[in-house]
Amino acid sequence: MDLVPENQTSPSSHTEFVLRGFPGVSSSRELLAIPFFIVYVLILAGNLIIISRIWVEKSLQSPMYHLIALLFAVNISCTAAIVPSTLMALLCGLDGISLGGCLFQMSFMYVMVMLESDVLLMMALDRYVAICKPLRYHDIMTGHLLLRLFLLGFVECSLLVSPIVVVASMLDFCSSNHILDFVCENPVLLNLSCGNVNHIQLVGLMVRILVTAMDISLLLVSYSRILYTALHLVTGRARHKTLHTCGTHLCVVVLNYSCGLLSSIAYRMNISIDLQNLTSAIYYLFPASIHPLIYGYRVKEIWACLIKCWRR
Repeated sequence: MDLVPENQTSPSSHTEFVLRGFPGVSSSRELLAIPFFIVYVLILAGNLIIISRIWVEKSLQSPMYHLIALLFAVNISCTAAIVPSTLMALLCGLDGISLGGCLFQMSFMYVMVMLESDVLLMMALDRYVAICKPLRYHDIMTGHLLLRLFLLGFVECSLLVSPIVVVASMLDFCSSNHILDFVCENPVLLNLSCGNVNHIQLVGLMVRILVTAMDISLLLVSYSRILYTALHLVTGRARHKTLHTCGTHLCVVVLNYSCGLLSSIAYRMNISIDLQNLTSAIYYLFPASIHPLIYGYRVKEIWACLIKCWRR
């Protein structure tokens, strides 16, 4: 997500674009739909199964499981903005997109990605209250608080993404109308604008690093405090359960931010467009497909409910 602070002028500007993801694959492009379709089915099946279990199982009616379900709902929303249109482009040749549609897809994706980070912060808060203030947990972590935090996070993400979309809409695109990606990424769209935007992309990168650093700092502070309390004040099986649960959340945090870092670096390296597209696909799709496996296997309560459902 790169921010562009100034407008550039050109005699003519494209308003219709063509998404040409993986341009190095010239023949049998429709075969690319197979991995996208398989991954999308896995994402929908894995996330929806666990969401449904959390919804109906009485043993999973607590803030931690509600936040897991919320994370999975964000996963589904983000991938739904990417994969169906990609499949239509690969299978039916419907790869055209207007500037307005491109900006809408970009803004929705970015809001969902940032909202995913906010949900991870909410999970860290939930574990902090549960471990460090256990007697006040049910008084603090109420449904109203979670709803307010989610709405606040949604507004915050929308405000941060809005300048990116607004400034991009003010640019003129005279280089080409072929977006060499399967989604509307801001760095790729900037490459089609008139003039040199290298310095603008650098500013956007610094903004992204700042926002990511703030999120990671908050997560590190929360989990450091949690681990300190677990190691010094909690004993026996309670300590093991605490460390196991926090370890699960940390696995998800490391996975998400590692994929984001990989994608950001790939767009600024002198590598092939196809490899850049691959890292982008990993960033948007891989965490969403792995989250159900991590939580379904490592969280014993969810695993037990899944086994019980399977036996039925």
